[in-house]
Amino acid sequence: MLPPPLRAWLGLVAVLAALAVVVIGVLYAGHGEPGTVDRWFVDPTADSVRPPWRRVALATDFLGEPAGAATLVVAAVTGCLLLRRPRAAVFAVAAPGAAVAAVTLLKPLVGRTIHGEGNLSYPSGHTAFLTALALVVALLAAGRPGVGRAAGAALVLAAASAAGVAMGWAQVALGAHYPTDVLGGWCAALAVVPATAWLVDRAATRTPGTGRGAPR
Repeated sequence: MLPPPLRAWLGLVAVLAALAVVVIGVLYAGHGEPGTVDRWFVDPTADSVRPPWRRVALATDFLGEPAGAATLVVAAVTGCLLLRRPRAAVFAVAAPGAAVAAVTLLKPLVGRTIHGEGNLSYPSGHTAFLTALALVVALLAAGRPGVGRAAGAALVLAAASAAGVAMGWAQVALGAHYPTDVLGGWCAALAVVPATAWLVDRAATRTPGTGRGAPR
């Protein structure tokens, strides 16, 4: 699941992203107001996004809700199975699941809130999920024969950025998260997905019949 030409680069990205998640979490731990960086990008006193962009934001937000997320994952798994890539199907479930689990565990540890004490906001689970799923698809495409290192890295970066920006914009526009929350969710996916890919690969090589030459 980790294309060999990208392993070192993705490893470095994962480490830096994990550090970013920790640093931002420490900076905003226990806060209930937007920070200085948040105010650079959004006015917390402004009205929410209005139609027609509000409908776009709501549609994007739905992709991170349980029903929307499940639909995307099922579609990804179905595609992998149709292509006879069972390991990729496992990866399509494990990576987004691991990203969501990571942010779910981090939220009570950081304790940052928005719109009241009960609304834990850091990191953004919606952003982590969509970024993770985009990374899964991009890594599978980057691992195809003929895709070089530069093209593969560009594809992975573009997919992660597009998903992160789209969902991050929706979350901030709808007032569900601060900009630094969505940055934390994006970085969480960048940290978790490569690690999950490595674990899936390790598990596959240790399972009889799933090593080199087995269907991926």
